[in-house]
Amino acid sequence: MAPGDSITGARLFMARCNQCHTISAGGIHKAGPNLHGVFGRQAGTQPFYFYSQAHTNRNVVWTEENLNKYLENPKAFVPGTKKSFPGLKNPQDRKDVIAFLKEAR
Repeated sequence: MAPGDSITGARLFMARCNQCHTISAGGIHKAGPNLHGVFGRQAGTQPFYFYSQAHTNRNVVWTEENLNKYLENPKAFVPGTKKSFPGLKNPQDRKDVIAFLKEAR
């Protein structure tokens, strides 16, 4: 499989994620938290966003591996999450979105 492409990831983010998340530094929260600097952050800790109990109780740091699992099936990775997103089933799509998120540090 090809490595993640951040340009394709940006397009996927705008099409599949942007309705609930922002990515810019200091960006607002929407239905989901701002994702700027998500890599290396403890899940459920973005200031001024009210997470579900499932996220605040989940002891996970957002790494490439954990984001891949989460993006594939959020409800399986964080049981009880309030997130309604069904996930990105295509592995290349997940790699591309992760590459885009990595650049937003």
